Amino acid sequence: MRQRLRNTVATNLKRIRKVRGFTQEELAHRAGINRNYPGMIERLEHSPTIDVIERLCRVLKIDPIELFKRD
Repeated sequence: MRQRLRNTVATNLKRIRKVRGFTQEELAHRAGINRNYPGMIERLEHSPTIDVIERLCRVLKIDPIELFKRD
């Protein structure tokens, strides 16, 4: 069964965030977004905009394509 792109982004965000040692709140603060937003993305409650993806990737120091890679 194919993963939905939204699920892929959520899974990758959570994995990369943890590898980088960020809490959801810390990531949000550094990205300049609402403190609850990363958790909402990870729980599939919201889909991030391109602007939010760009901010998160800047903080995580990754290329945005990393959030879209499937295993």
